[in-house]
Amino acid sequence: MERSRWSLVVAAGLAVFVAQLDATIVNIALPSIQDDLATSTAAVQWVVLGYLTPIIGLGLCAGRWVDAVDPRRALALTCTGFALSTAAAGLAPGIGWLVAARVVQGTFGAVLLALSSVLATVSVRPDARARAFGVIMLFGTTGGVTGPVVGGQIVESLGWPWVFYLSIPPLAVVALLAAGQLPLGDRLTWPQRRWLVEAATFGGGAIAVLFGLSFAVTESPVWLIVSVLAVPLVVTWYRGADAVPVRELLRTPGVLGPHVALALVYVGIHVLVLVFPFVLQHGLGTTPGTAGLVLLAYPVAALATSYAAGMVADRVGTKPVAVAGAAVITVGFVLLLLATGGPADLFWRLAVVGAGFGMFNGQLQVFLMGNAPRERLGLTAATSSLVRQLGNAFGSAAGAALWAVTGSSALRWGAALAAASMVLAGFVVARTRARQEVGS
Repeated sequence: MERSRWSLVVAAGLAVFVAQLDATIVNIALPSIQDDLATSTAAVQWVVLGYLTPIIGLGLCAGRWVDAVDPRRALALTCTGFALSTAAAGLAPGIGWLVAARVVQGTFGAVLLALSSVLATVSVRPDARARAFGVIMLFGTTGGVTGPVVGGQIVESLGWPWVFYLSIPPLAVVALLAAGQLPLGDRLTWPQRRWLVEAATFGGGAIAVLFGLSFAVTESPVWLIVSVLAVPLVVTWYRGADAVPVRELLRTPGVLGPHVALALVYVGIHVLVLVFPFVLQHGLGTTPGTAGLVLLAYPVAALATSYAAGMVADRVGTKPVAVAGAAVITVGFVLLLLATGGPADLFWRLAVVGAGFGMFNGQLQVFLMGNAPRERLGLTAATSSLVRQLGNAFGSAAGAALWAVTGSSALRWGAALAAASMVLAGFVVARTRARQEVGS
């Protein structure tokens, strides 16, 4: 039994790896895509936004659907749909086709992220859950942060379509593992129509803020007006019936705090993820290859601590390890704030941030899923994924704005902002009380 449970954990980890990889690997390929498809910079950025938009807009709907259907059938459908849309993106003859394929990818990606946390939670005993999420976050961190590094090598040697094809083999492994280890349940049902209202209101509000921030940085500050549309959309959603389960979930003891902490951490991390390549290449004059090697310090350090943090958390509890991880990340941000050297000096400081993230991210998710009601695990996975993606988007927009305004000082300002958000995140987690473990 233990082997079958851990096989599903690996499947969940690979699912997160694919979803995070496809969110970031394409960034390095954008110049080549623009040249090959003879399109504009304004159009090519939709290759990124086309993927991120449905992940944010449909995240809550995906969580509700996952809670209501057979996970084996849902995972098989999702992997198939993601793989086909991935192949379509690689074969795209024009920018319109490519953006459409990315939108479909993101739709299946939203379901994939919701399914992964549910699989990990129900596949292992409560006393092994911290290690399981350590494995999953290890996969996710690897996919998200190494995407641009791996993508650069692939674009240079094989061409940009292969950054998409790379996701197909791990998706096949996920589907095979699930087919071999999960029982076959009832046939899938269609998502309820009223969930589309939720996607148009809450999701539309989140996307309005994202678009407003993104275009305000790349085009004109006038685009910030678009963000104002979020207010009536979110208010409409909040007053509707579909917001009731979310409100009840967030009122559950031990649930709201981890969501707030996740948002703060991801904003801080992605401010620096955006700023670092510009500082290294434009500020310090390093080559893209050297910049990629420096950025590898973050995922490598996270890989080194992620599983070990899970082993410790299974003994002492997830909350102490998450708080300790927050402290280590804060130290890393402060070290970056004080940095005055070149790439080698930045490398080890960034590694400290990665080591803390490996301790923090997985264990906070375990803490959150352990506090959530069992009947709402899919919704919890969706809401936590949503705040991560929003933190990613807002952090990236803030990083772009910092670089545009402060130039070579962006690293110092970004590190200061990230340190402040991390201190607050650690405080929130320390103040959050744990409920009884789910399923225990």
